[in-house]
Amino acid sequence: MQIRTGDTYDPRVVALLDHHVTAARAQTAPGSAHALDLAGLRAPDVAFWTGWDGETLVTTGALKMLSTSHGEVKSMHTHQTARRRGFGGRMLRHIITEARARGMTRLSLETGSWDYFKPAHALYLAHGFVLCGPFEGYVEDPNSLFLTLDLSAPARR
Repeated sequence: MQIRTGDTYDPRVVALLDHHVTAARAQTAPGSAHALDLAGLRAPDVAFWTGWDGETLVTTGALKMLSTSHGEVKSMHTHQTARRRGFGGRMLRHIITEARARGMTRLSLETGSWDYFKPAHALYLAHGFVLCGPFEGYVEDPNSLFLTLDLSAPARR
C-alpha cells in the first residue's frame, strides 16, 4: 500500500469520505457522531492521508493537532472491500509515526461504542491504545469510546 497526502478534491476520496461520515452517523446516536467533514479535513491543524493499493483507494486517516504534544486520530476508514487485509493497521501505524515525528507525546481518539465499531476497537487496542476519559472538548457519552496512546513509551513492534 502506498500512503499519500490526501487530496480532498479527488472524487474517489470524496466518495469514500462521504460513505465514512454517512455510515458513522447512521450507526451513532444523534449528536454523538464526531467524524470530520471535508472542511474539517482541510483545516490547517489537520494532516490527512490516503492509502492506495495500486490505483485503488483503500483507506483514509488523519491526524489533528490538539497541541504541540497531543494529537487526535481522525477519519480512519477502510473501504468495505479492502477490510481484513492490513490496510487500516498500516494507516494507523503511519499516523502514530507521524505524531511521534512531530514531537507529540500523546495520541487520542474518539470512536463509537456500538457493535458496528468493534473492529475499530480491536485495531486500536492491538496498537497499544488504552481506554481513557473524554479529552479536548469531548464529554462523557455512552455512545462514545475514548482511547489514548502514550507516545513517549517505546514504539510497539
